[in-house]
Amino acid sequence: MRDSTQRFFDATPESVALARDFTTNALAAWGLTRAADDVRLCVSELASNALVHGTVPGYGFLVRLVVDDDFVRLEVHDSRDHRPQLRHPADTDTCGRGLMIVEELSDGWGVEGREPSGKVVWSRFKAASADRGASC
Repeated sequence: MRDSTQRFFDATPESVALARDFTTNALAAWGLTRAADDVRLCVSELASNALVHGTVPGYGFLVRLVVDDDFVRLEVHDSRDHRPQLRHPADTDTCGRGLMIVEELSDGWGVEGREPSGKVVWSRFKAASADRGASC
């Protein structure tokens, strides 16, 4: 089985919460409640990064979710080519931990180019088969 859904969000701070809600609702509709907390936190981080670093003025970002029998793939598409880098901030730094969170919670992440411009930052999560109809 393979399902997908996507939604475009304006480049406003409120869109991060809307992206979390969109993700939570999609995962619930697919019966993937066990994966929801990690995916929800990662969409929050990636949407925040897109909002702050990835959107050209006047453009928003797209969140796409794809689920198959093994994985949920979260994608955040934005309009800038700048590729995010995993940072290792000092304990006293007040920012720079978003991709560390994504790396820790996901089963892989990366960045791909997007045509005609921009990028896709993705992460993937093992789909808990027990969520999808198992009896125990």
